Amino acid sequence: MQTVFSVGTDALAYGMVLFVISIGLSVTMGLMRVVNLAHGAFAMIGGYIASYAAHMLGFGYAVAILLAVAGTILISIPIERFLFRRIYGAPELTQVLMTIGITFCVIGIANYVFGPTLKTIPLPDMLRGPVDLGYRSIAAHKLFAIACGVVVAGALWFLIDRTAFGVKLRASVDNAAMAGSLGVRTRIVYAVSSAVAVGLAAFGGIVGAELLPIEPYYALRYMVTFLVVVSVGGAGSIPGALLACLVLGAIDTTGRYLVPEYGEFFFYLAVITIVCLFPNGLLGRKR
Repeated sequence: MQTVFSVGTDALAYGMVLFVISIGLSVTMGLMRVVNLAHGAFAMIGGYIASYAAHMLGFGYAVAILLAVAGTILISIPIERFLFRRIYGAPELTQVLMTIGITFCVIGIANYVFGPTLKTIPLPDMLRGPVDLGYRSIAAHKLFAIACGVVVAGALWFLIDRTAFGVKLRASVDNAAMAGSLGVRTRIVYAVSSAVAVGLAAFGGIVGAELLPIEPYYALRYMVTFLVVVSVGGAGSIPGALLACLVLGAIDTTGRYLVPEYGEFFFYLAVITIVCLFPNGLLGRKR
């Protein structure tokens, strides 16, 4: 029973980290109809900025997070303005080629500027030690990751489903011309949505740095993982992305605990099975 609780706790932490990083991609693909393979690159940029702010500038963890999220969004603004706007509504292959090209450019720049080594983000004392849960001790930063996932899920659901901005976003996606004729500034809506997705990616990259280490090939190493979460959960579905992260996190963690020699075999076996049974994702809309 202790092993079950241990696996469950680690799976929940891993799943929540995947969710915080991947939910921005789910919004981008499901609501904005953009296949953004550069999403992981923005998570990596956030991690690098936070590491630099903490190690070189001496800022604390919270300030490093704020600087990293803000800095990543600032970096993404010209990319969205001059590159992404050219592929809104474009064929998916065009979107893939554009965004994967951006990914390789970011990887090259990161490798040149920061070198090929792993980058760490120092945790504050309150997140560094273990927390006794009774049946076992768990690292405090994992509990922090779980809490962040819950907060992000609730906040994003409220933004999209319960605010005027969410209504404008859904209207712009369904019929941009009609939304524009009704006074919705669709370009601004897309720009803000892109900034939110990028900010979430950067935040997830920082929070999950202990589980998914920051290094130059981060964007490629986890690109498929992030795409899988969106596909399994259903693009644009916040509950679907959360459910997919929890299910896949549990399967992957259990496999690594019990049969580590199989690597990610059970993770991708579960992906194949779910996609075959639910072509639109666990909670995705029918196309």
